[in-house]
Amino acid sequence: MKKVVHAVCSHDCPDACGILVTVEDGRATRVQGDPAHPVTQGFLCAKVTKYLERVYSPGRVLYPMRRTALKGEGKGDASDFVRISWDEALEEISARFKNISDEFGPEAILPYSYAGNMGVLSYSGMAHRFFYRLGASQLDRTICAAAGAAGLQTVIGRSIGTEPQQFRDARYIIAWGANIHATNVHLWPFIAEARRKGAKLVVIDPYKTRTAQSADWYLPINPGTDVALALAMMNVIITEKLYDAVYVSNYTLGFEQLKERVQEYPPERVAPWTGISAEDIRKLAREYATVRPAVIRVNYGVQRSQNGGSAMRAIAMLPCITGSWAEVGGGLQLSTSGAFYLNMHALDRPDLMQKSPLGRASRVVNMSELGKALNHLSDPPVKAVFVYNSNPAVVAPNHHDVIRGFMRRDLFTVVHEQFFTDTTTYADIVLPATTFLEHKDLNKAYGHTYLQISNQAIEPLGESRSNTDMFRALAIRMGFADACFQQDTDDVIDATLAKTENHQIPNGWEKWMDGITRERLEKEGHIRLNLGEGPFLPFAKGGFATASGKAELYSKKLAAQGLDPVVSFVPPGESRLSEGAKKFPLELLSRKADNFLNSTFTNVPSIQKMEHPELLEISVADAQPRRIQEGDWVRVFNHRGEVRLRAHVNGAVQAGVVAARLNASRFAPDGNSINVLTSETLTDIGGGATFYSCLVEVEPIR
Repeated sequence: MKKVVHAVCSHDCPDACGILVTVEDGRATRVQGDPAHPVTQGFLCAKVTKYLERVYSPGRVLYPMRRTALKGEGKGDASDFVRISWDEALEEISARFKNISDEFGPEAILPYSYAGNMGVLSYSGMAHRFFYRLGASQLDRTICAAAGAAGLQTVIGRSIGTEPQQFRDARYIIAWGANIHATNVHLWPFIAEARRKGAKLVVIDPYKTRTAQSADWYLPINPGTDVALALAMMNVIITEKLYDAVYVSNYTLGFEQLKERVQEYPPERVAPWTGISAEDIRKLAREYATVRPAVIRVNYGVQRSQNGGSAMRAIAMLPCITGSWAEVGGGLQLSTSGAFYLNMHALDRPDLMQKSPLGRASRVVNMSELGKALNHLSDPPVKAVFVYNSNPAVVAPNHHDVIRGFMRRDLFTVVHEQFFTDTTTYADIVLPATTFLEHKDLNKAYGHTYLQISNQAIEPLGESRSNTDMFRALAIRMGFADACFQQDTDDVIDATLAKTENHQIPNGWEKWMDGITRERLEKEGHIRLNLGEGPFLPFAKGGFATASGKAELYSKKLAAQGLDPVVSFVPPGESRLSEGAKKFPLELLSRKADNFLNSTFTNVPSIQKMEHPELLEISVADAQPRRIQEGDWVRVFNHRGEVRLRAHVNGAVQAGVVAARLNASRFAPDGNSINVLTSETLTDIGGGATFYSCLVEVEPIR
């Protein structure tokens, strides 16, 4: 029997592709893009094109397993474990959780998850309900997008942006820290269409990505100086009166304070910091302000430095002073996720914390400080970790501290996974997880405005279970009798789509969800939010989602927190402008590989061949004085650790910057993740990770 099932890619990507899965006699035989999807338009990225290689990999974890080898020893695969039943696994986990809760309190249990699965139910839902009811520590999920989102929201109030379809109408496009070819590929056809009509593409990035190589104008920028560049652009725009005075007067707050601040950042002062000449800064500012419509696609790379929140705040001010929000093909996109007004209270049930043994909200642990939490947190200490949708033994900063924590014999660790990973190496119990083909979910996007349903295409392989099914079963085993733990997937989707009673939703935006039901989604596959006929211009006439209703160039909220209420440039603590550069003079970009997704897909043989994560990219200017030649093995080190990589001397990085791709430790030349070198320092706004504020030195290995 042959059928075609509509599904949605749930991996961490703004595109959230509509997918058609061909199933023959119960086995998926083909995945292809859904040609009816207006944004993803029937094609898939190189990773998901090969997705069946992942689904049917012989390396899949298919059964619950209990560790037999000592932590950190053995082969890091199934031979370190013995197969057990789901009943045994659930009983052991629930018994350990009850004992830990009785002895230390439930906050000694820490969930750890992120966006390994971006399905609405898989990301939170039953998992959040379980940990809220348990009284476990809450996880502040900051590792990827928190600083950028927080910075953006201080200006416009919510993560809402220009729809991708409008990029075709732009005449000036800035890709700021955005490698569109690799991380947002379905935006590219709209940009290509705009360029055919005469639009100019400018790329601002410290690394010469594939997108930068395709640009009309590439501006290499020193890491962590995006704030200064945006301020210098505004200096030119305001000084030369290129801003939209009417829009500024009607729809912004704090322009006079911003006008005064930018006088401190003329292009001549900013040029040495950014590595971009004063002449080019002026040219960029003038073109952006006068070639209309102009749109900025800014991505999360800009917020992975210590001043990352301020960087996003400064960039977000640009369309507010030029008034480009009022134009079709103008504005800015960081994320569109805030346009989806789902009933998150019904989905996650935070009220369950009041029914936990604590009877209150539990403490919050920042996931970007996992090493600190595992090794130093007290009152109570962390005694158990439950990992799902993530691989912290690779992706978390300050790798050595993280591993030191996971190696603790008194730490009970459960990992719900599809494969044996660096994190399962330290797990006491491993539980088999489904891929997105094996369960049903609701999917929103952070790169477009279509809500989608992802239908289950095939039966779960082996004994694998979805997050929803697994946490439901664990809640029941724990004795949680609340009715919400009896809901099936359709019940949870219905609750999530039910109209919210949130009276803080501005401008009638709750109507964006009107009439969108599970039944409609099951029939249609994807539905655009009710944003009105024609192009979506959320801030054409102001109406920002801030307390004032205006774009806040001066933020009273930041002032109340003791932070700069406007914005200013403070060099990262680890940069070439800091004291640390005397000992470690090179800035490291621990960048994302084009064909991996963090550590996901690193184990797929055909995709492994597309990447070279063993390379350290270094400029000729930095290689020659260190007597490093192409292909040499080099030691990359700082006070936190070292990795061994092979030198690639090329033109992708500027002098003073080196770059290496994130890779799973188990596939690294020396068994070390690049995050051996990164720190747990947090961003200025939002408490995010600072992967790109990292100083190192490099020397050849003879």
